[in-house]
Amino acid sequence: MRQLSWVDRGQVVSFEKQYEDGPRPNCVGVARLGSLQTSGTVFTVWMQLRGSAWVESKEGKFRLYQREWIAFEKESRPLIQAGRDGICIGVALDADALRMLGTLADCSLYTGRGHMGRGEVRMALRLWREAQASGGDAQALRPLLLHVASLQRILSDGVQRCPGRSRLRKRQVFGRMQRARMYLEGNSHRVVRVGELAELTNFSSWYLSKTFQSLYEESPQSLSARLRLERAAMLLRDTDMMIGEVAVASGFDNCCSFARAFRTRFGVPASRYRECAGILPPDSAKSAGGSRKPIASVRT
Repeated sequence: MRQLSWVDRGQVVSFEKQYEDGPRPNCVGVARLGSLQTSGTVFTVWMQLRGSAWVESKEGKFRLYQREWIAFEKESRPLIQAGRDGICIGVALDADALRMLGTLADCSLYTGRGHMGRGEVRMALRLWREAQASGGDAQALRPLLLHVASLQRILSDGVQRCPGRSRLRKRQVFGRMQRARMYLEGNSHRVVRVGELAELTNFSSWYLSKTFQSLYEESPQSLSARLRLERAAMLLRDTDMMIGEVAVASGFDNCCSFARAFRTRFGVPASRYRECAGILPPDSAKSAGGSRKPIASVRT
C-alpha cells in the first residue's frame, strides 16, 4: 500500500487502518482540515508551522498554535485535526527510532509542549522534508531526531531535579510527572483531583504532590486552578459566550466563585477583562490572559 504522508483538504486517515499491512511513515503532515489518528505503538511529536490545530488524546484536548510543538507517548494515540489554514508536521517514532535517538544523544523524549523560534521552525521543516524524501532511511532520519531532541532541551534540567539514585530512575519519574502535567493541561475545562493523577502515574497521592511541587514549583491543585482561569480568559477574549457559560466551561460550580477567582488572578472583573481585551492590541490582550504562554513544562 502506498504510504500517505500528507493528510490534506478534509481527508481522515487512521494509522492502524491505512498501514495495517505495511510499515508506517516516520514523517507525516496534516493540513487544511485534514485529520490523522495515530496508533498506540509510536511516540509522536507535532510541530505547527502555520495556523492552528486541535489535538485530542488520552491526556485530553489541546489547541496547537503556530510555532508550538507537542509530544505524546505511545499510548496516547492523538487525533490531529488541522485548522482551515493550518499546516502541522509530525514525526512518528517506533521503538527502533527511539533506541537510535538514545545512541545518538543519550537522551529520552517526553510528553510535553513548548515553543519554537523561527530558526527552529525552518530547520524542522527542512530536516522533515529530507527525511520524508528518503522514504524512511534511518541515516536521513538522524538529523531530524536530533533536532526533535533539541526542542526538548528545556526539559533536561527537570530530569536532574527528579528523585532517584540512577539516571534511568530520574527519567522514569520525570516522564510520569510530565504525563500528569499534560493531563492537567488537557483537562483545563474541569477540576482534576490529585487521585486521578496518582492513578495515571502509578504514584501515591503524597509522592505525586511532593514531587510535582518540587519539580514545577507549583502544586497540581494550583496549576489546575491557573489553567482553568487562563482558559476562561481565552473564552472571554475569543468567544461571545456569556460570563456564566464561561464559568461552567472552565470548571466552576457557580458564578460567584468564578468571579472571585478571576479577579484575584487578573486584577479585574471578567466583564472588564472582556472589554479591555477587545480594545487592546492583540499581543497585549494575550499577555494579559496568558492563555498562549503556559506551555513550558519546567521552570528554568
